[in-house]
Amino acid sequence: MIKILINGALGRMGKKVYEATLNEEGLTAVCGVDIKGDLSNPLFPVYDSFACVDKEVDVLIDFSAPASLDNIIAFVKERKIPAVLCATGYTESDMDKVKALSKEVAIFRSANMSLGVNVLVDLVKKAANALYGFDIEIIEKHHNKKVDAPSGTAVMLADAIKEEQPEKFCVYGREGIVGKRKVNEIGVHAVRGGNIVGDHDVIFAGENEVVTLSHQAFDRAVFATGAVRAAKYIYNKCAGIYDMTDLLNGK
Repeated sequence: MIKILINGALGRMGKKVYEATLNEEGLTAVCGVDIKGDLSNPLFPVYDSFACVDKEVDVLIDFSAPASLDNIIAFVKERKIPAVLCATGYTESDMDKVKALSKEVAIFRSANMSLGVNVLVDLVKKAANALYGFDIEIIEKHHNKKVDAPSGTAVMLADAIKEEQPEKFCVYGREGIVGKRKVNEIGVHAVRGGNIVGDHDVIFAGENEVVTLSHQAFDRAVFATGAVRAAKYIYNKCAGIYDMTDLLNGK
């Protein structure tokens, strides 16, 4: 039985991850870490810092914020355990730390843990390869409490396009007299409102035809399910960085 620690355990996603562990065979959530802390939690103990964790842990799943990355790194290095990193908003410096950590332990990193979104990324690559000359726009929609923009998924989609069309560059929103659209623009637009879980549209607009690839998440459970499956996948893996492509392809 794989023993899971959930970082950000008392947040909305942390609770969804715990629920997902109940529906996945072969693993169990043994404890959590959250700045709020709650050792009276009837489900499992939640510590207010990694220093207090006294449980044996096999894999860490993080759905907190980039600010906790340094503490996560120290914990997994000390315990020599893999980690599934699901937070969005990592800076380039943060990713350098993640890459350095991956030389010592296995790291699973994806900007979006939904299986469906990662299939969308693959479809977007194929479309970008086939539809040269089409104008490309990305529209992402999220709830009004999301603090970063554009979403990590929108960035991931833009990067997928650039793999096929490296001359492309992103333009984030438009306002005023911006002039004629440049051929190599990828327009990226962020919508924030209500309790939208996560919608992403990638529009390929050509002469007299438009192709739109879309994904809608109706419940955060889809991200939690992906994270739990990633934890099972990465358990006992060698040091390195893994992502949803590896999981979906069974590498």
